[in-house]
Amino acid sequence: MQIETLILGAGAAGLMCAAHAGSGTLVIDHARAPGEKIRISGGGRCNFTNLGVEPARFLSGNPHFCKSALARYTQWDFIELVSRHGIAWHEKTLGQLFCDGKATQIVAMLLREMDAAGAELWLRSSLADLRHDGTGFVARVEREGETREVRARNLVLATGGKSIPKMGATGLAYDIAARFGLEIVSPRAGLVPFTFPDGRFSDLSGLSLPVRASNDRAGFDEAMLFTHRGLSGPAILQLSSYWAPGEAIRLDLLPGADLAGHLKAARETSGRKSVGTVLGQLLPARLVGGLDALSGAPLATPVGALSDKAIAELASRLASWELTPQGTEGWRTAEVTLGGIATDALSSKTMEARDCPGLFAIGEAVDVTGWLGGYNFQWAWSSGAACGTALRERSGMS
Repeated sequence: MQIETLILGAGAAGLMCAAHAGSGTLVIDHARAPGEKIRISGGGRCNFTNLGVEPARFLSGNPHFCKSALARYTQWDFIELVSRHGIAWHEKTLGQLFCDGKATQIVAMLLREMDAAGAELWLRSSLADLRHDGTGFVARVEREGETREVRARNLVLATGGKSIPKMGATGLAYDIAARFGLEIVSPRAGLVPFTFPDGRFSDLSGLSLPVRASNDRAGFDEAMLFTHRGLSGPAILQLSSYWAPGEAIRLDLLPGADLAGHLKAARETSGRKSVGTVLGQLLPARLVGGLDALSGAPLATPVGALSDKAIAELASRLASWELTPQGTEGWRTAEVTLGGIATDALSSKTMEARDCPGLFAIGEAVDVTGWLGGYNFQWAWSSGAACGTALRERSGMS
């Protein structure tokens, strides 16, 4: 079978690329259904993009690499596509956009776009062998009990990263890229909960509150969730992408609040109330009960007995609670992969490998990782569109 382009991976980036690349394109995937990450994302409603997409909200060895694709296929372009297909959507917090209905609407939309463009999809198909014969890529594909040879002028790596292995995620894209001489930035889990060795938060498991989670490189004002194993929630997941093993993190338990002022006012008007009672006006009661060691003042101490210095120290501790995670929950629960195929090896305009003509890499397989909140899907749409458009132009189609 001779085709123009073979795309490995029927996820967000691969489907988007096929829809833009057009006829002569074949997408293969080992899964039973396309777009599995789309289907499960956003609680089944798919957080498909974000109104605040900008390059600064993406991590990469080259922070400038993502700019070209993001500028040429923006969140507004994808929103227009969604609306054109009659998919109702709404905005949640921090610019996050979700389907009103099911995430499968996005998958169906991409399949319709792909079909209209003349691209083909093979599911339950696995790559048995891949080589380059000097003129193009030769793949042996196992499908429906048969092995078929597929010859393609171009090959697109769109198999994603290593996050969520239960869905079949592997390092296939990295293995193939390395085989053809592309550098790989060591992959690691991103947007992932922190773990602590001693179960110190077990009694608080399930408790959530707004915090500022930070380190020396980044800070996020969002919700945090205590778990049996450690800390999770949006603020923690965001910070995990900027964290290195052995580093401490800081938690502000009352971001934006004037705790010192509140305590001083309580000292004047309600001096007999305990420190714990006053803190309970601002923090969840379950959390206050575990703050003795952190506060530096017994919770039973009357607030009227606190000096200005003691109040300042207490406010400082609660605004900068320093903790050192043992690690993260790893690939099992990571939402994305940090690292991947080095951007220095690729054209930012076409996503083609500079030293291996005809080889392309897109989406999560590349060393570009977005914030939580629809950014990684937008990178899939943007990089897929950039690659697909380049392939369509190369084939001579308008």
